[in-house]
Amino acid sequence: MPNQRRIAYQGEPGANSHIVCQEHYPDWEAVPCASFEDVFAAVGSGEADLAMIPIDNSIAGRVADIHHFLPGSGLHIIAEHFLRIRFHLMAAEGASLETIRTVHSHVHALGQCRKIIRDLGLHPIISGDTAGAAREVAEADDPTQASISPPLAAEIYGLRVLAEDVEDEDHNTTRFVVLSRDLVQAPVGEGPVVTSFIFNVRNLPAALYKALGGFATNGVNMTKLESYMVDGQFTATQFLAEVDGHPDEPALKRALEELSFFTTDVTVLGVYPADPFRAQV
Repeated sequence: MPNQRRIAYQGEPGANSHIVCQEHYPDWEAVPCASFEDVFAAVGSGEADLAMIPIDNSIAGRVADIHHFLPGSGLHIIAEHFLRIRFHLMAAEGASLETIRTVHSHVHALGQCRKIIRDLGLHPIISGDTAGAAREVAEADDPTQASISPPLAAEIYGLRVLAEDVEDEDHNTTRFVVLSRDLVQAPVGEGPVVTSFIFNVRNLPAALYKALGGFATNGVNMTKLESYMVDGQFTATQFLAEVDGHPDEPALKRALEELSFFTTDVTVLGVYPADPFRAQV
């Protein structure tokens, strides 16, 4: 398709990131990348227009690599999407629950599907990627091997699904953010908005307490606050924060002004529509 827009993701075809790309950008070309660094580089260089990146999981917590790369990437968050994570147990044609002996998947997926692994007495083998595990099993064409992978992987690699939804917890959900080279802010007054930003507090007593006070006094709901060391120093700390609201709304505008009094810098990473999933939890 001429001039088809491209969205990059980390992982092999069939990964959860690929599923989110298909759901929300069905007319775009989804471009698999080997690493998160490659995803950021693809967007930064113009090879891809956008990136789809997992940032938090309801069981595993934050995706550490992303929080390391995002502040210095020069990219901006323009959207968020939540995906209910589903894993299927799959194997080559001819395999069955009775023939399989090993199960391949990413270490997090294996940890999130302990029950079926234990019940079937399978030996877990760590793969670099959940979809890559499905590809490996398909290439081996061995009835003793299975993988725990997203449903799309079975379709792509021609595997037989032996058991559906084998994850231990049915609330397993990952939040993805869409990154762009351009800062595209959601309009004010047209529905719920999330603002993401980073800041460095001054190395003073109670600086963080004072910096956050403006959000409380102005009634702004802060949904995320995470800290990081800066350049290996124990005295300077950087924070990633997310709040409900738009910077042009009076309450958040006042809170950000107060924040500036106790910080060395504040950088807005994105102002984007809140995914409807937030209203369900």
